[in-house]
Amino acid sequence: MSQELIHVYLMPGMAASPLIFEHINLPEDKFRLHYLEWILPLEEETLTSYALRMSENIHHDSPVLLGVSFGGVLVQEMSKHLNVKKLIIVSSVKSKQEIPMHMQLAGSTGVYKLLPTQLAAKIDILEKYAFGKNFTKRLKLYKRYLSVNDNLYLSWAIKQMVSWGQKEFDNDIVHIHGDNDAVFPIKNISNCIIIPNGTHIMIINKYRWFNAHLADIILEY
Repeated sequence: MSQELIHVYLMPGMAASPLIFEHINLPEDKFRLHYLEWILPLEEETLTSYALRMSENIHHDSPVLLGVSFGGVLVQEMSKHLNVKKLIIVSSVKSKQEIPMHMQLAGSTGVYKLLPTQLAAKIDILEKYAFGKNFTKRLKLYKRYLSVNDNLYLSWAIKQMVSWGQKEFDNDIVHIHGDNDAVFPIKNISNCIIIPNGTHIMIINKYRWFNAHLADIILEY
């Protein structure tokens, strides 16, 4: 009798494409990977409503949901509409308390509205004026992995992230976090699996760790 496959749905970070998971592999005799993509929000849409619409892309019972960064916030909201086998977040936060104070202040004061999100659609222009090897390398990463450069989406996503108000979280959430995450510093994070030298993009550059441990985390953790 063949073993029933575990369906794992992967949600990338803000504006990112499923390409961030291109090196993630799980045993094909036990798992099937499904890649979720961002859709454009409706006008004045709440995160709750957006999560409900995204949940329509889940086509299997008791799936595993894995989300990165803002995608981790989204899968938590999606899980409120679904019966999930396991909820995993990577380089993300579980509650408002884990969001850095400067982001919370941006949300409460509305400063996030001043961010020049339209520049995300002009990476080619920025690259011409990029000075320094690291900045140029970073821009190449953006060009490869960013799939949504719609100004309205970015404004909406930033607002939802800095304004997220969840206070309590399910203790069954598996939180994987790097100790060198500059976006969501480890000092604010509790109850997580810590990846040494893991940065905010460790799903890309620490994929070997995930390939070695993710299957066991899903099955046993």
